[in-house]
Amino acid sequence: MMGHQMASLGTTPRPLSDALQFVLSLAADGPGQQTAQHEIINAVERALEARRQRIIISLAEVDLVKWVCLYLQAMSVLLAIAIVHHEDRGASLIALALFATGVAASVLLIAAHDRPFIGQLSVKPDLLQQIMPGAPGR
Repeated sequence: MMGHQMASLGTTPRPLSDALQFVLSLAADGPGQQTAQHEIINAVERALEARRQRIIISLAEVDLVKWVCLYLQAMSVLLAIAIVHHEDRGASLIALALFATGVAASVLLIAAHDRPFIGQLSVKPDLLQQIMPGAPGR
């Protein structure tokens, strides 16, 4: 759902809300049980917060203005390198190739983090699926 930008911050996953309701419904008789109940509630709240953060990241993207600025800056520097090294073609080719490689690596890095839940470099939900009840392999 995060990969397709369909996850919502307004809904709480049923298993987490059920777990929270169950823990809150238990009567804590002693200080040890109260501490355990408190820690379980904190763990569920951390899981909900982690989910919220993943959804926020899945909805964020690098806008067109940033991409245009990156490419404009790269073309300007490539042109400046070409102008500075116009007399020595070998040095010009080496400098241009090195800078172009750096720009390509930067673009790949930004693109990979732009939409982290889709594409070949995406974060997959494999680990989360392994701990879900009824998931294959359980």
